[in-house]
Amino acid sequence: MHHIRRIAAATTLSLTLAVATIGCAKDGIKATPELPDKFCWNAFEKTDIQPYIIPGEKMTQDADTFHFAERKRSTSCLIHVDGKSAFSAFARFQDDKTGFDWSSFDRLKPNPVKIGEKGIVWNTGARTYFPCKATANSDLSTAKYLELEIFLSGAQVENHRKKLPDLLKQFTAFAQKELRCG
Repeated sequence: MHHIRRIAAATTLSLTLAVATIGCAKDGIKATPELPDKFCWNAFEKTDIQPYIIPGEKMTQDADTFHFAERKRSTSCLIHVDGKSAFSAFARFQDDKTGFDWSSFDRLKPNPVKIGEKGIVWNTGARTYFPCKATANSDLSTAKYLELEIFLSGAQVENHRKKLPDLLKQFTAFAQKELRCG
């Protein structure tokens, strides 16, 4: 009888530890979903963005084509993790420089960067514009400037000012090559 009690106690303890361990794994730190090697029009590489993606279970990408027309002057690529924004890239054509009002970013105390005609970077994003009379992937007749934006976002808002200029350069080089800006 004493032997049966020890077996029952050991079994109960084992089951309790197993349930506790399962609970800890559920409540523990989530892994970060893996990005594809290239994503967002193949403009970005996994190795450059993956360290900044928020943890979660499911990643989705919502991307327009990188093609522009008179009625489609912008395109976007959004990466979500568990329904939350993790990374965004936007491209927008303008007819002239007056369309670029960046005064709303003043409160973020952006740093200027030498990318494009004018570039800025703040803790979670970067923006630039440059002359681009597109000769490919575009049916635009009047647009002369392309504006690019990228955002790193999610649960933990951190200062990514050091990494964002490199990502903005990469996006700018992609857009100039893809559109063959003339």
